[in-house]
Amino acid sequence: MIEIVNLHKSFGEKAVLKGIDANFQQGKINMIIGRSGSGKTVFLKCMLGLHKPEKGQILFDGMDITQLDYGKMKEVHQSMGMVFQGGALFDSLNIEENVMFPLRMFSNISHSERLDRVNFCLQRVNLNDVNHLLPSEVSGGMQKRVAIARAIVMSPKYLFLDEPNSGLDPNTAIVIDNLVQEITREFNITTIINTHDMNSVMEIGENIYLISEGKTAWNGNREEILKTKNEAVDEFVFSSRLFRNIRQNTSAS
Repeated sequence: MIEIVNLHKSFGEKAVLKGIDANFQQGKINMIIGRSGSGKTVFLKCMLGLHKPEKGQILFDGMDITQLDYGKMKEVHQSMGMVFQGGALFDSLNIEENVMFPLRMFSNISHSERLDRVNFCLQRVNLNDVNHLLPSEVSGGMQKRVAIARAIVMSPKYLFLDEPNSGLDPNTAIVIDNLVQEITREFNITTIINTHDMNSVMEIGENIYLISEGKTAWNGNREEILKTKNEAVDEFVFSSRLFRNIRQNTSAS
């Protein structure tokens, strides 16, 4: 579980986070949504330890990471998995080497043990016989699955995904959503997804936070988001005709 208490972050005189509170639950799909410029990316980077807030707490299972020194924060980083928006695979390394990279950096296990773990993770994301291919030789959806395999190879307690469906066709996005949901439940991970994809939110969002102007504007699940009268939700989610129609149909039933 990750608990956020009264989080503030500024850059110069510009306040970006203005007192965010949140509780991200273990074994569930936690989502952060909001307009561009709302502060959600800065929020995610604070949780990753890439930005240090001026005020507030970021509690990983009760431990406030804002108070940790470099050595202790490095230990916490080893319990995190991260899937970046573009996948961030190393172009010059094959898929096996990409997935093995964290094990080479942070573990002391033997090469054969590393290889066993890599193959397990690749099989878990439904990728077989791709070990020696380069990222450029597989599709965008497969690259995202490789990135997820790399993110879970260290058996993380916390999994962060930044716009995992960006650039994917709708069918492939559904595959990624289902995969993330399965992995979260199977390994009881605290999963946090930063996304603009409302289709993904409505499919798998179990604990959703809407960030608006640097504050927590709303919190609920995918069923509640259709029924809430919250103004920020109305402006962000139901600006599209599709979701206005979904809400109208839900209300009518």
